[in-house]
Amino acid sequence: MGETNPEPENRISLPHDSVAWSPCMIGENLSHGHKCSIGALAHIGRNVTMGDKCRIQGGVYIADGCSLGSSVFIGPNATLLNDKYPPSGDSKYWSPVKIGDNAVIGGGATVIAGCTVGKDAVLGAGSVLTKEIPSGEVWAGNPAKFMMNREQYDSKRGNS
Repeated sequence: MGETNPEPENRISLPHDSVAWSPCMIGENLSHGHKCSIGALAHIGRNVTMGDKCRIQGGVYIADGCSLGSSVFIGPNATLLNDKYPPSGDSKYWSPVKIGDNAVIGGGATVIAGCTVGKDAVLGAGSVLTKEIPSGEVWAGNPAKFMMNREQYDSKRGNS
């Protein structure tokens, strides 16, 4: 009685009340906010920035230099790229992805280098994004195209 449960061996405590789940790869100079979670088998590249309350699911690949706003959700096995014409071999040619606050990237989606996902935008699971998603829009498909606005999406989820 009175014993506390030890932390699971695969839990990695990060600063700012954040957590990662082993095994995962976290590159140098990760800058993250408070209460973030990084899933097992995720690859977070070097010089990545993440705002508060980001949730990165298992198997996600985030290339070097990408930036995520606050409260971003990235579903399992999604990919954020930084090199339009790989392998460039030189970071001066890279164009890292930028994800706005409260955006959602569905599982298995790919965001091509240079794309921006606006605030409150959603990219559907399995989609391939080849251009910018404006704030508050929901896109899906390959290549991804406009489907509806975020308000319509949230009402379908029962979050109106």
